[in-house]
Amino acid sequence: MCYDRYVSICKPLHYGTLLGSRACAHMAAAAWASGFLNALLHTANTFSLPLCHGNALGQFFCEIPQILKLSCSKSYLRELGIIVVGACVVSGCFVFMVFSYVQIFRAVLRIPSEQGRHKAFSTCLPHLAVVALFLSTSFFAYLKPPSISSPSLDLALSVLYSVVPPALNPFIYSLRNQELKAAVRTLMTGQFQIH
Repeated sequence: MCYDRYVSICKPLHYGTLLGSRACAHMAAAAWASGFLNALLHTANTFSLPLCHGNALGQFFCEIPQILKLSCSKSYLRELGIIVVGACVVSGCFVFMVFSYVQIFRAVLRIPSEQGRHKAFSTCLPHLAVVALFLSTSFFAYLKPPSISSPSLDLALSVLYSVVPPALNPFIYSLRNQELKAAVRTLMTGQFQIH
């Protein structure tokens, strides 16, 4: 998504050639393949863990950190290795996104009209905020030390990175709809009209 914005803002005349159907198909295939491989590695490793603390989790999210708490062997180090490798891949993607957004913001700040700058920023900043929320909470959930773990904190982190970002995306993109903007503005100011 950040590459799409980068090309549309920084190289608009080359948009058709840089983001053709073949490029989009390659990017989607790479995302799906890496997600599938990540899920496959986690699933295979999770099923190989010996559980000595029963099989009841302390929350309704069946997540890897919760399953690792039930393991009684040193084989959880394999899972931590998979998590660290995944975190490195995600960090690489995040660095690419930050680089793209730096280029985007440099181009946007050169736009002479304030309305054009506002439109570009309103397109980019919500996406960046949702991604930052997802990455920061998931990194913290998976890489936090066990000493600061508590059931309520684990549940809050799980909700923050698995429920909130997917729920925010449709809301953010629907805010471009003028009727919805007017309804939210009316709701926020408390000026209701009864017909």
